[in-house]
Formats: sequence, C-alpha cells, structure tokens
Amino acid sequence: MNIADAVRAEAMSSGLPRFDNQVGWARFYLAKAGLIDASSRGVWSLTEKGRELNKLSSRQALDLFKHVHDQFQTRRTEEAGSETEDTEPAPPENAALSPSGKHREVVLERLRGLPPGGFERFCQRLLRESGFQEVRVTGRSGDGGIDGIGILQVSPLVSFKVLFQCKRYSEVVTPSHIRDFRGAMQGRADKGIFLTTGRFTPEAKREAIRDGVPAIELVDGGLLVTMLEKLSLGLCPVQSFEVSPEFFEEFEK
Repeated sequence: MNIADAVRAEAMSSGLPRFDNQVGWARFYLAKAGLIDASSRGVWSLTEKGRELNKLSSRQALDLFKHVHDQFQTRRTEEAGSETEDTEPAPPENAALSPSGKHREVVLERLRGLPPGGFERFCQRLLRESGFQEVRVTGRSGDGGIDGIGILQVSPLVSFKVLFQCKRYSEVVTPSHIRDFRGAMQGRADKGIFLTTGRFTPEAKREAIRDGVPAIELVDGGLLVTMLEKLSLGLCPVQSFEVSPEFFEEFEK
C-alpha cells in the first residue's frame, strides 16, 4: 500500500506503533463480522461470507464497525472501567477470544521499569527459554554495546554463536544503533540479536538485513510480549471460547 515510513513509525502513548494497532483492530472487526476466520494470530483467511463480498466500500466498512462496536461496547466498558476510545487500547492478539489486550501494555511498562541489569537478566532468561544454550550476560563497559552471548544449537552438527544487545527504550531504535551493534560484533559471532522494549524505525529494519553485512535479528517490545505469551512466561493464560456459526455454516451446504 506504499505506507510512508513516517506513518509506520508513529507511536501511541504506550510506545506501540499506531499503524500496527489500527491493523490489529481492523482484523478484530472483520473477524467479528464473519468476513475473515480468526483461527490463529497472523493468519487472515476469508470465510464464505467474506469471499461472497467482492469489495467492502467505505460506507459498508463504517456500518460494519458500528454494528460490531455496538455489540461489544457494553462488555468492553464493564471490563475496562472508565476506558474510552481515546485511550487507544491494544488490539487483541486473537480476535476469537478476548476484546481486551491490556496485559500487553502492562507487561511493556513493567519491562521498561526494570533496572538495566534486570532487563539483561530478563533477556537472558527469555533466550534460554527459547532454546539458546550457554547464555551469559557480559554487559561490560567499553564492550561496544554487547550485553551477552549464547549458543543456538540448530542440529547435533550445526550451532551458531550469537551476541545480543538489550535496550530498555520507550523511543525508537535507529539505523545508527544497528550499525554500532554490528560493528561491535564484527568477527566475534555468527549472528546478532537486538532486543528492545521500544520499536525499530523502518530504516533500522532495512539496515538490519542490508546486503553484504551480517544480518541482525530484531526483537521489539511487541515481539517480546508475544514471546512471553507463547512461552507462558510471566503470564498466566486464560482461555475462553465463542462458537463461530459462520465456520460451521460453510460445511452445512
């Protein structure tokens, strides 16, 4: 859609990207209206109803929003107390479950409130839980921003030495941060991981995968929370189910 970098980099008061937030809410409303299947996060699959609708006009989109909004406004008000639309709550990760994603903002605030050493130890634990071995926090001054090292064992015969950097940012990470990190890890490891509670600018993302230099994996605040959700680390999952009539109607024909 040729969305400008400045638009994609704009943040809400929570520090999360506004564009991603709006896309998340769009998915929520489309799923609740039965136009897409909310089977799993990151998967957008048209339902039979969605396939029959050749195009969604601006008027239809607004009517869809109002219809779904009216259905869930009472429940959202009861759950969120004094929350209003202006608070720009985080969209739910799975539109089939809960219309509330407030835990994500709470987790990010807790992470940003950690002392530097505490956040480094948190990243160490997260990498260990994600399958890395021999993860050590170094954090020595004058080490070019290298905060730790670990081993990723891909197979019994293949492993990678990985250096990581941890930044408790509420602001953006720029290309210069990526270049500085890459310079510090040059010749010392096969891979680099940059973990932050903030977010990466589009330019920083391009710099991380630039041709001719070692690629660096980027983990922003949103991905940190997603990893905690998948690992059930620091979060207690609460699951509920809603019956989706549209799903079964497809097989009744």
